[in-house]
Amino acid sequence: MQKPAWTQRFRSIVFEGPIGVGKSSLARKFAERFGYTPLLEAPQDNPFLERFYKDSARYALPTQLFFLFQRVDQLREIAQLDLFSEHMVSDFMIEKDRLFALLTLTEDEQQLYQKMFESLRPQVSAPDLVVLLQASPTSLIERIQQRGIAMEQNMSEEYLTQLSEAYTRFFHQYEEAPILIVNTASLNPIDREEDFEALVGQIANFRGRRAYFNLAG
Repeated sequence: MQKPAWTQRFRSIVFEGPIGVGKSSLARKFAERFGYTPLLEAPQDNPFLERFYKDSARYALPTQLFFLFQRVDQLREIAQLDLFSEHMVSDFMIEKDRLFALLTLTEDEQQLYQKMFESLRPQVSAPDLVVLLQASPTSLIERIQQRGIAMEQNMSEEYLTQLSEAYTRFFHQYEEAPILIVNTASLNPIDREEDFEALVGQIANFRGRRAYFNLAG
């Protein structure tokens, strides 16, 4: 398919943000619309995740390690296939994996996790653009309830608040790639085509290292 001219500047794009913000759905739609290769997380394949939501203290470490191994395997495959030289869109960054570790693991577990992270982390190029999606914890809870995945329904607003704050701190200091920070409070690019086109317009016109997009309600 014929890609718009701006896609030559952004051959690899990552949509990031906390659970429930809509990054996976948006990455899929973006891949379908512009012919990007999708690289998506597969939380449904993690056998510990449902147990983690029921007993986080007991299952935090195996849940986190499974996700680490899964993401490393995906990125290593991408590195071998050299898809970073093609057009690719993803819904995760390996660097953000540690955000969850810091929130859920004990100090001893964090030390073990960090050693494994450093030894396993694949050497991959930074994306050409990170699109950070933001929403209030209350909105995240509503979206999680609406999508109706059973094991997510007991997720607390306190946990989502801590997670959102961790994302904010991480990306405040992140300098590896340009960042477009998007407030999704009044934005629904999955169900409203005009919102999707507005977001695409922001990406197409993006210049510099950091920009903000807030669609007025």
